[in-house]
Amino acid sequence: MAALTDPPRRILVAHGTRSAHGVAMVRDLADAVASRIGPLDVAFVDVLGPSPSDLLSGDDRPTVLVPAFLAAGYHVRTDVPRHVAASGHARVAITDPLGPDPALVDGLLRRLGEAGWRPGDAVLLGATGSSDPHARADVRAMAAMLASRLGGAVPVGFLAAGEPVVEDAVARLDRRGRRLFLAAYQLADGLFHARLQRADADGVAQPLGLAPEVIGLLAARFRAGERELQSR
Repeated sequence: MAALTDPPRRILVAHGTRSAHGVAMVRDLADAVASRIGPLDVAFVDVLGPSPSDLLSGDDRPTVLVPAFLAAGYHVRTDVPRHVAASGHARVAITDPLGPDPALVDGLLRRLGEAGWRPGDAVLLGATGSSDPHARADVRAMAAMLASRLGGAVPVGFLAAGEPVVEDAVARLDRRGRRLFLAAYQLADGLFHARLQRADADGVAQPLGLAPEVIGLLAARFRAGERELQSR
């Protein structure tokens, strides 16, 4: 197929939330990415619309679709491809999800620092969780990347599906007199971050949200998708 002559359509796919602040954060994130690479649309795979298939149906422009998810669980592995198939769109490049990725380590450290964390404090990575073992493995991979930077173990706790749950992971942790901070492996505010804030810790970081590392990584994902379309 011939190379693209015009920029492709870009769609950022996020998980919906009933939190108005969380929805606003996703849209602000999309605006920040668009300021670097050009216009893009936002789709949601749960709770809200429009869905990816809503946006793809009836529009045959070559499209790059970036799943803004921190792990490759059900929505990334099944839901997003199902929406693309249902739309009948013939030319869509689905990129890797947002995470896990080494670039996010700086974002997690940025949020921890804002919460009052200092070198020497203990860190636990708090994630929403998933029934998909691939997603849980991705969270542990992200914890290993963070641990490598910190030079010490970073255990994982889950808020929904997955073991151990955050409360148990916190209770098991040998703090050795150290303060404990929870790194939020979450993109936006919502019910699960509110639950994370109730854990027995000295500080809880905010979601990654509009961290520069997130914006830069999403922009890179879109550019990678554009290169894939060019090569087809």
